[in-house]
Amino acid sequence: MKKTENNNPPTSVSMGHIVQSWWPLAMSWLFMAAEGPMMNAVVARMANPEIHLAAWGGVVIALSLIIEAPIIMLLSASTALSKDWDSFVKLRRFMMSAGAILTVIHVLIAFTPLYDIVVVDVIGAPAEIVQPARIGLMIMTPWTWAIAYRRFNQGVLIRFGHSRAVSVGTVIRLSADGLVLGFGYLVEIGALSIPSGPIPGIIVATSAIATGVVSEAVYAGLRVRPVLRDQLKEAPPTDEPLTLPIFLAFYTPLAMTSLLNMLIQPLISAALSRMPAAIESLAAWSVVSGFIFLFRSLGYAYNEVVIALLEKPKAVSKLRRFAIGLSLSTSLLLLVIAATPLGAFWFEQISALPPHLSIIASASLWVALPIPGLNVLMSWYQGILVHNRRTRAISEAMAIFLLIAGGILLGGVLWGNITGLYVGLAAFGIGMLGQTAWLWRRSRSKIQDMRRQESQACCRCVSPR
Repeated sequence: MKKTENNNPPTSVSMGHIVQSWWPLAMSWLFMAAEGPMMNAVVARMANPEIHLAAWGGVVIALSLIIEAPIIMLLSASTALSKDWDSFVKLRRFMMSAGAILTVIHVLIAFTPLYDIVVVDVIGAPAEIVQPARIGLMIMTPWTWAIAYRRFNQGVLIRFGHSRAVSVGTVIRLSADGLVLGFGYLVEIGALSIPSGPIPGIIVATSAIATGVVSEAVYAGLRVRPVLRDQLKEAPPTDEPLTLPIFLAFYTPLAMTSLLNMLIQPLISAALSRMPAAIESLAAWSVVSGFIFLFRSLGYAYNEVVIALLEKPKAVSKLRRFAIGLSLSTSLLLLVIAATPLGAFWFEQISALPPHLSIIASASLWVALPIPGLNVLMSWYQGILVHNRRTRAISEAMAIFLLIAGGILLGGVLWGNITGLYVGLAAFGIGMLGQTAWLWRRSRSKIQDMRRQESQACCRCVSPR
């Protein structure tokens, strides 16, 4: 096996080095973020777009995300802990068990009377979207297990130097999405004919998403096989074998953070369902949030960059400067789109929203302006905390986000005079501001320590001998 590492002293981090590390990850996140707008654009061009977009954004994706929350951090766990064959086998056993249990929960909600309790009584979804959303949730049954399997195997690929395979998997996922969406759209416009006639938008959307995720999971499983055979099995055993207490101590804070993060989706759906213009807000929410996620994805990619480069000389100052520049750039780009006809063009021509939905979607971008920049800063501070193994602070920050966002959403419901979409985005943005402030507070001392160490190292370098 060819050795790729060397024993040369670590070199100082440059802006070029940061960009080189960041952009491949950013492209992978951006491709993944494109899935939502691509699906929205097709469904918006089919019959009854408001109903099906609301069913998708207000119920199906919200519930699917919260069900999968406990296994979403398997990527981090697998990357960090799959050091030898024994650890891999134990993690795989956990992945399969957790995937099976969560899939049973998904089935119970989608296929039993529990669905009405969750969607009608708890979320309070408008009556028009209840049945379409149920069909969509049924189709999404493979989602959770496929996510668990995919992220677990991707962690192994990343750990053993095959991170490019993750990007290939994203392309395969988008290609599968496109094939299903294209088929549904061609049937809708009459270019293809099937005995049942046009397919409802929610069926096309959820079939595309489920097919894409399963395709990516299959690829990850096949791609990891030679890595398991040639690299993982040959890896020496770790000094400290992985035990259940060690794994739970590592994974529980990550799972709790993910679970808290996913709670915001059904929380927003429940609030929007109880505010003015409920169906319009739920329909526009999936489109607007998907569009904003395109900008947020650039910040998500920065988290791994910070963790990977932080130990290198002169990294702290350069990484901080890049974070500030990227934060300002992403929010400025969204400002340009909100302040020009580009926003209306996206929602009317690309997303194909009806005129009345396009108007509220375009206006909502002004409320969302801080969100992309805050995402970058959060990745910067979280990277600092993960590097210093202070992950509890990340869970604390997520709890603060939920408290702030939940309070604003409750206020919007009680007031009842503002369109729900605007209240939802305001709650999200202000909640992120509180979350970022807490991350800054908890990481501030570590940043100061590392900058002090950098300064002392520079003084030693320039002092006369």
